[in-house]
Amino acid sequence: MNGDGVAPFGEASRRLGAVVAGSLTRGLEVRLDEDCPLEEIAVGRYVTIHGRQRKFFGLVTDVELKSLHPGFTQTPPASDFIREVTAGVATFGSVRVTLYLTLDPLAMGGEGDAVRPAKTVPPHFSSALEASQEDVEVIFGREDASHFVIGTPLDMDVSVCLDYGRFIERSNGVFGKSGTGKTFLTRMLLANVMMKSNANRDPKRKAVSLIFDMHNEYGWVGSAEGGAGLVKSLKQLFPTSVSVFTLDPDSSRRRNANIDGEIGIGYREVEPDDLSILRETLNLTDRSVESAYQFRSHFRQEQWLAKTLELDSSDEVTKQLLAQLNVHEATFSNLQRGLRQLTRGRDFLRPDLPGEAVRDILQHLLRGKNVVIEFGRYGDDLAAYMLVANLFSRRIHEEYRRRSEEALGDQAQAPPHLMIAIEEAHKFLSPQIADQTIFGQIAREMRKYNVTLLVIDQRPSAIDAEVMSQLGTKIACLLDNDADVSAVLSGVSGSSELRSVLARLESRQQALILGHSVPMPVVVRTPDYGTAESYAQFHDGPGLRERLTLQELYDD
Repeated sequence: MNGDGVAPFGEASRRLGAVVAGSLTRGLEVRLDEDCPLEEIAVGRYVTIHGRQRKFFGLVTDVELKSLHPGFTQTPPASDFIREVTAGVATFGSVRVTLYLTLDPLAMGGEGDAVRPAKTVPPHFSSALEASQEDVEVIFGREDASHFVIGTPLDMDVSVCLDYGRFIERSNGVFGKSGTGKTFLTRMLLANVMMKSNANRDPKRKAVSLIFDMHNEYGWVGSAEGGAGLVKSLKQLFPTSVSVFTLDPDSSRRRNANIDGEIGIGYREVEPDDLSILRETLNLTDRSVESAYQFRSHFRQEQWLAKTLELDSSDEVTKQLLAQLNVHEATFSNLQRGLRQLTRGRDFLRPDLPGEAVRDILQHLLRGKNVVIEFGRYGDDLAAYMLVANLFSRRIHEEYRRRSEEALGDQAQAPPHLMIAIEEAHKFLSPQIADQTIFGQIAREMRKYNVTLLVIDQRPSAIDAEVMSQLGTKIACLLDNDADVSAVLSGVSGSSELRSVLARLESRQQALILGHSVPMPVVVRTPDYGTAESYAQFHDGPGLRERLTLQELYDD
């Protein structure tokens, strides 16, 4: 402890000011020093406050102008000289800092984690400083086999890391209005998870991703930010770890995409459960969806869809069948109309296919391969996207559950952790259908069967509140809708202060990260993507090992 009562931890940082008031719940008021430029202090900046016995970590959530006398607000100084004389003395800047963590420097050499949630406040006139790289590493860790860089805090030249192990433990979400860079951010998250998984020798820390690529952004190439040009995607970064399958081979050939296979879905693979999620999209009634189960029971799974499409409501035999199944003619007409709409114009859905697509994808996942399913020209076809995502996820989850239960006595036989990435997530997880879909079930199970979600969406308020509460880590780009902001921050400590932080993000390359894989909320500027330097940080496994010492690998 030095003479000023400042904990001697971390390298020297620029002093911002001193604590003059505040509370744990409302945040601390820090009066800025005269030589600290007010205009350089942005909402979202990460600061440390040195108390007498410990260091406090917090986030700037508001910036204010203050004066010692109300006369300055009623009659501002008329001359530049008076303004200069009063600046920093009679008029000054102040920031509101919300506290999240404390660090006891005396505990650093002992056992246990010295970083803990803040439960008290520092005394009056404690020094507030910019956080240093060492401060940030103490809180967020440094890049190694267990952490990956997600960005830099605003106006700071330091790196913030996510905890890889904690990130894959729970379902996570990436949110932001259209054009804020969700796709670039998601691609970097997936690339980092792949790299850390490849470098990890512990089977329990291995993870694979199943990505339903709605707009062909995650497979071979993607669009550059702003739509100008193309950038490398996951298959080019991880050629031995990523398999790309397509529903539209013609689109893949036009884009010169390197694919590993084509996907076709046979009628026999479609079940009534897959229609339930399409109820609104296909204008199906509840009774018509229920009747689909009756037709499946009558015709058997392999034939029910084709046989139902062949029925003629004017035929006497069909009328007798409807009476036998207690299905009203209007209900049958609604079901048949929806099935025809589903099968019309979708070349990947055919009656003569053997039904091996799910099996092929599952084999790749179980071998430790990440799988990207490209939709080609069907990317704007919401019904096609929902059908394929639901069908594959439901079947693969069933197999994962079976294998996980069989492996209870031998964890070495458990399948690798699976992260399913879905776009337009609110279509699968709305309050009306979340409890009926496989995605809602996975979110509520957390990682019971080694399966979690990565949801990408621009309307988090349209996602079921229970599902949102189960997301471990939330990464939010700019949101300008109050309901969406409230949905992301629901259940988060200090949410009222974070609202102003989230509302003031820039439209691109900025995000608020909070939840399970970070010890405290943090605003970051995400790295650039699309340059040779950005590609070089990702490797199929050996590249990371070359950057780590042998001891680091053994420690992990």
